[in-house]
Amino acid sequence: MSWIPFKIGQPKKQIVSKTVERDFEREYGKLQQLEEQTKRLQKDMKKSTDADLAMSKSAVKISLDLLSNPLCEQDQDFLRMVTALDTAMKRMDAFNQEKVNQIQKTVIEPLKKFGSIFPSLNMAVKRREQALQDYGRLQAKVEKYEEKEKTGPVLAKLHQAREELRPVREDFEAKNKQLLDEMPRFYNSRLDYFQPSFESLIRAQVIYYSEMHKIFGDLTQQLDQPGHSDEHRERENETKLSELRALSIVADD
Repeated sequence: MSWIPFKIGQPKKQIVSKTVERDFEREYGKLQQLEEQTKRLQKDMKKSTDADLAMSKSAVKISLDLLSNPLCEQDQDFLRMVTALDTAMKRMDAFNQEKVNQIQKTVIEPLKKFGSIFPSLNMAVKRREQALQDYGRLQAKVEKYEEKEKTGPVLAKLHQAREELRPVREDFEAKNKQLLDEMPRFYNSRLDYFQPSFESLIRAQVIYYSEMHKIFGDLTQQLDQPGHSDEHRERENETKLSELRALSIVADD
C-alpha cells in the first residue's frame, strides 16, 4: 500500500517508524493479493461448473435429437444403440448435476463468504489511514507552537494543541496495533478455512469420474461389436462415403 505524503501541515517528527510502516504495507499487500486470488478463483470455479452443466445438457440434447431421427424407426439396431446412449447421457447429466451442486455448496459459496470479508477489512485500513493523517496534521500543529517564542498565548495554544493531539494519537496507535495484530492472523487462517472446501472438491470429482467410468463402461459393453476396431469402423465409413459420392445426384459436374 502506498501512502499519500502530507502536503499541508506535514510534521517534521516521524510519527510512524519505517519498520512499522514497512510491516503494515507487507501485511496489507498480502491481503490485497489474497482478495484478488479469491475473486479469481470464485469466478473460475463458476465458469467451470457452468461449462460442466452445459456439456452434459448438450450431450442429452444430442441423444434426444438422435432418438427423433427417422433411422430409429427403420433400424432396430440403431434404435437400440441410440437408446443406450440416451440412457447413459441422462445418467451422466444427473451425476454431473449432483457434482455441481456439491461444488456450489462446499466450494463456491465458502469462497463467496470469504470474499465478503474484504470490504470491511479495507474500510478498517482506510480508517487507519485517516487517523494517521489526522495524527500528522495535529503533530505538525504542536510542532509549530513549540518552535514559537514561549509567550503566554503561545503556551496556551500549545497546551490546547497537545490536548487535541493526545486522543488522536491514541486512536491511531490503537487502530494500527489492531490491524498489525489481526491482518497476519486473518491471512494465516486461509489454510484452515479453505482446506475442507478443496477436500470436498476433490471428493466430488473422484465420485463423478468413478461413476462416469461405470456408465461408459456399461455403454461400451452394450455397443461394442467383436472384431470391430476403430480402424475397421473408419474403413467402413470411408467405403460408405465413397458409395454416396458415386451417386449421380452428388457427382461433380
